[in-house]
Amino acid sequence: MPPRRNSRSTNPPAASSAVSATSKAAIKELERINNLFSLYRDPNSDTIDPEGIETLCSDLKIDHTDVRMLMLAWTMRAKRQGYFTREEWQRGLQALHADTLGKLQKALSQLDKGVWNSNIFENFHSYSFSFCLTEEGQRSLDIETICELLNLVIGPRYRSQIDKLIEFLKIQHEYKGLSLDQWTGILRFCQEINFPGLDNYDESCAWPLILDNFVEWMKKIQK
Repeated sequence: MPPRRNSRSTNPPAASSAVSATSKAAIKELERINNLFSLYRDPNSDTIDPEGIETLCSDLKIDHTDVRMLMLAWTMRAKRQGYFTREEWQRGLQALHADTLGKLQKALSQLDKGVWNSNIFENFHSYSFSFCLTEEGQRSLDIETICELLNLVIGPRYRSQIDKLIEFLKIQHEYKGLSLDQWTGILRFCQEINFPGLDNYDESCAWPLILDNFVEWMKKIQK
């Protein structure tokens, strides 16, 4: 008696073709992403350096200080400020499905809107602080850098609070820099505290001391 044929195919031709087409598309996309990387990388290394990033920004028609460049670095999970490795570039552009300059421009605009309006903002907020730590063992950022970051990262969402906080940070002399815990506390303050009334601010709720000082200063200038 001849053996029975299994009527089920473990790899139906249609499904197999679809997988093959998807794999080919992914390979082609990665190839175009690598070609784009080659336009900006340092010829002496497999890295896009500050000069390459400046050229990239020029081609994207955005300033290198634009928050979208920080968002791009965050999407890549870039570790070093001013540099993109090939692995980081691939990871970021594959996530954005951006294998041409035009697609990258469009993706950055969409990313800009998405980060502000989603629960991933806190992750981006924490990353922005860590990304600016440029020295080994560094735990804090100087006040000038903090003010720039506040304006860039939190300012678009909480303009009134951040404008006043920056004003305070520039005139106070007690703190030369802020830690990640203090940076995180500032975002929580903006999210939770009524402003400019400050009527629900409670000093006993373990706020960073610098925010206690800021609230005290605000109450003085409001009198």
